[in-house]
Amino acid sequence: MTNQYFVRDIPRRKFLEMSLKGGLVLAASSPLLTQFLSSCSTGSSATGGLDIDKSILNKVIAKALAKGGDFADVYIENRVSRQIVMEESKFKSGLYGISQGAGVRVICGNKTGYAYTEEITEEKLLRAAEVASFVALNSKISTPVSISDVMRPSFITVKQPLADIADEKRIEIMKRADQAAMDYDKRIKMAMINYYDEVRGRVIANSEGVYLKDELPMMFFIVQTMSDDGKARHMSRERLSKHSGFEMFEQFTPEMVAQRAAREAIAMLDAQDAPAGMMDVVMQNGWGGVLVHEAVGHPLEADNIAKKIGAFTGKVGQKVASEVFTMVDDGTIPNARGTINFDDEGTPAKRNVLIEKGILKGYMSDVLSAKQLGMDRTGNGRRESYQYIPIPRMTNTFIEKGQSNPADILASTKKGIYVQSLSGGSVNPVTGMFNFTCREAYLIENGKKTVPIKGATLIGSCLGVISSVDAVGDDLDFGPGICGKGQNAEVDAGMPTVRIRGINVGGSRA
Repeated sequence: MTNQYFVRDIPRRKFLEMSLKGGLVLAASSPLLTQFLSSCSTGSSATGGLDIDKSILNKVIAKALAKGGDFADVYIENRVSRQIVMEESKFKSGLYGISQGAGVRVICGNKTGYAYTEEITEEKLLRAAEVASFVALNSKISTPVSISDVMRPSFITVKQPLADIADEKRIEIMKRADQAAMDYDKRIKMAMINYYDEVRGRVIANSEGVYLKDELPMMFFIVQTMSDDGKARHMSRERLSKHSGFEMFEQFTPEMVAQRAAREAIAMLDAQDAPAGMMDVVMQNGWGGVLVHEAVGHPLEADNIAKKIGAFTGKVGQKVASEVFTMVDDGTIPNARGTINFDDEGTPAKRNVLIEKGILKGYMSDVLSAKQLGMDRTGNGRRESYQYIPIPRMTNTFIEKGQSNPADILASTKKGIYVQSLSGGSVNPVTGMFNFTCREAYLIENGKKTVPIKGATLIGSCLGVISSVDAVGDDLDFGPGICGKGQNAEVDAGMPTVRIRGINVGGSRA
């Protein structure tokens, strides 16, 4: 059975599952929320459990390679997180999470051994190393390099550390968003506000002598609104997420997020059933980049390439897209949701040009797939938590901005659909076939965006869609999401305004 990879913009139900992967979780219902939040120390740090002595880590790595193997590493993690949910102008729940643990990995040829523990002690780490080492039984023994501090550039700056923020400020932000959504239009009947922040501390040590330690703060703010005019309803969603301190709300106010969500909810009340068939599609800049994330990004992850499956296998140096199409994965964009400083194997984050003017330039790799393919590591080895091994994953993936004026792209499209927002989608990484649901879309008639439509789905193949791109705007923007590939990863997907000439649209019109 082939895995289906997907990306989504986080429905409310999934929101509360995002990062509480083991560890301590404290919860409070609405009447107790204020007292609960004030009882959780704002001085909590993500450094707990990370100050283990380097001599112990050297012993653990040596133990991991005692039976043989090519590479070994230790990954230690500590997370401190908060989640608050507001619905129908009332606070429904609050979660305060503390999670920590460590994993030891051994790579031997194409095989990987991995074991993890929730107790970060010398005894438990050595036991994890012993379990992981059995994958290399009777293989050639390699000698690890003694670890030492390695410098990596940082692309994440923080002005207002999350640990210093009083919880009353978090609650105030949510109240402001709720008020702005409800004030937008009397047809907005309900707003749901989801607030999440975390600080993830990491230590990475490996048999190549690398020792790294850092903290990654992250904020995620979601506003959903439901409109109802007595004839139709529409549920909208707007997301804001950065690796940032609380200053994120100075650049992007909660009112701005709420009003954008409410605008969509009202606009789509008049939506008509979407037509079906082959037609031109103009995609608005921003979250529409999820299309290339799914349709092109996943097939360019090197684990499948190493297995010789997927649409892009063996095509480096070949023309795979139109000349106006350039695709990049960049983990160094300052404070972006997918930015990482270094990946979860310690490889520095990089700007990787995957397709340049239609020519395939390379793949996204981790330690194992880079070794299998004989290519450089690209800084894409990522894991959901210490409970998982790293695998090739995207960071901030986007279509590079082009030369066209967005207004001219629309005006020169006689007929088709204008996609303003996608709910998400999925791709078969072997065949490259994908599908995406349009949450907000409009008809294009004589070069103008006209009536809203509902029920439209984009269906196609990765090679087909990128070969059909004939216009790329100069207005690159991004949207945050959660990418699923057996384990979740925070990502940004981006694109300028883009036109695709001829894509199969599944519609709801009879």
